[in-house]
Amino acid sequence: MKNFTLTIFLISCFTVSSFGFSKNKTLSENNIAAFFIPDPSLYTYAAPIIDDATLLAFFKKYSQLKEYQNDVSTLYKDRSYKSIWYEGNDINEFGHLMYEKLNSTYEEGIQVRIPYKDKIDEVFNEESTKKIPDSDTELLLSSMYILYAKHVFQGMDAAAQNKIEWYLPKKKLSYETLLDSIVTNPNLLDENNHVLFSQYYKLQNVLKKYREIEKNNTWKTITMPNPYKDLRPDDTGVTIQDIRTRLFVIGDLAQDSKSNFYDQELMDGVMKYKLRHVLTPNYIINKEHINQMNEPLSDRIKTLMLNMERCRWIPPTLENQEEYVMVNIPSFRLYFVRNGNYDVVSKVFIGTPLTKTVIFSGQIDRIVFSPYWYVPSSIIQNELKLKIAEDKNYLAEHNMEWNGGNVRQKPGPENALGLVKFMFPNPNDIYMHDSPSKTLFGFEKRIFSHGCINVEKAKELAVAMMKDYPEWTIDKINTAMSGEKETPFKLTKKIPIYIGYFTAWVSKEGDIGFFPDVYERDVKLNSLLFPLDTGYKTANN
Repeated sequence: MKNFTLTIFLISCFTVSSFGFSKNKTLSENNIAAFFIPDPSLYTYAAPIIDDATLLAFFKKYSQLKEYQNDVSTLYKDRSYKSIWYEGNDINEFGHLMYEKLNSTYEEGIQVRIPYKDKIDEVFNEESTKKIPDSDTELLLSSMYILYAKHVFQGMDAAAQNKIEWYLPKKKLSYETLLDSIVTNPNLLDENNHVLFSQYYKLQNVLKKYREIEKNNTWKTITMPNPYKDLRPDDTGVTIQDIRTRLFVIGDLAQDSKSNFYDQELMDGVMKYKLRHVLTPNYIINKEHINQMNEPLSDRIKTLMLNMERCRWIPPTLENQEEYVMVNIPSFRLYFVRNGNYDVVSKVFIGTPLTKTVIFSGQIDRIVFSPYWYVPSSIIQNELKLKIAEDKNYLAEHNMEWNGGNVRQKPGPENALGLVKFMFPNPNDIYMHDSPSKTLFGFEKRIFSHGCINVEKAKELAVAMMKDYPEWTIDKINTAMSGEKETPFKLTKKIPIYIGYFTAWVSKEGDIGFFPDVYERDVKLNSLLFPLDTGYKTANN
């Protein structure tokens, strides 16, 4: 839109209508004086008149837009029924920007039917002779603004989100306030703003790249030998050549030598691929890795769109916190962020599909060193009682004891919670904690818990969180984590925690990672957003 003013100036050399003159009045040598000395008979500056009667008549005529009537009416009432999209006879710069954005919904990662799009196209088609009244154009653009804001800035409504168990805070959207901001600063709709959670724009850029790959038809299926044998450096074969080509297409290799030999260049590309997908950082390529690479490009594109939708639900203020913890369930990763930097990045393992870790936001208010583990009643009933019946010494052998009719495990290195836990009030009674089962962090797909989040670098996380408490020296933390007695500490400054579900995520370095849809939430979300699309299936389900 930066060239819009220049475009209007150039067009004015050929047609008077570009400067608000009456339509079809061509500027010629005979009337060029009219360009400098305006003749009132040739033009008017009256913007379309909007009132309640006009609004009622419009939505009766354009019945497919009926659902937007209340919101559109509110826009005009708040502006004393003044035109939003016109300056005199001409559609203003913001109107052209709105039309541009309407045409970019494909790039926005949404698929939405736009009623009366043909009529809007005619309005912005200089050569079209099928023009509608300016008042219709005005209200069509306002309806399109509501449609666009609803789908891009707000996304799925709360009722639909509840169906997929998404409980992160959803930003509140005021169409009136947003429009005021955009009118004041049209660039607010550009991708360099903070109207949406910043991850949205990063995913959008990747979406453009993957659609370009789709357009160029360079996504070829990798040959899978049968029987399959893990691939290692110095191996040869057509599969090696196919992998090399794929890594070149998606950017992990700078060139494609077409070689079928697993050389150092390919090793570097494989490592880059594995790191951004948070896979075990080695050079072995197993069958599961090939399956992931062979996910259809159309499904990768859909995965990007689904995660862009999730970004629309998250308030951009999430990233403005001085410090916070973010857990991404599908990538099995925890990030402790302070002043925009990752102070701690840790592997985690999460709940099984039967005991899912919930999507949640809250405040960490306590750290408990050398904690007791109070065994949940469900575990007592479904598991523990059977083991006690089989072995009367089971509790003692596992450092457990009865406590007021319940069972708890005493502090110690073998405690199920490890040597520290992080508490945040929530209705699901979940928390983060250390784990004595360190070997489980070596698996790529880590779904082992009863719902809580087990943190590999739990001690490092505790140390990072305690930096604001100078009395908590490393020696004091080590003593508290000795496993001898439970030592709780209440944080005077609560730390926000966000447990989210993103199967596609762009790192700070700009690298895209795709992660397994461990709870099949992508499939559920896809069925809500695209009910006619029954063929979508993510990898590693």
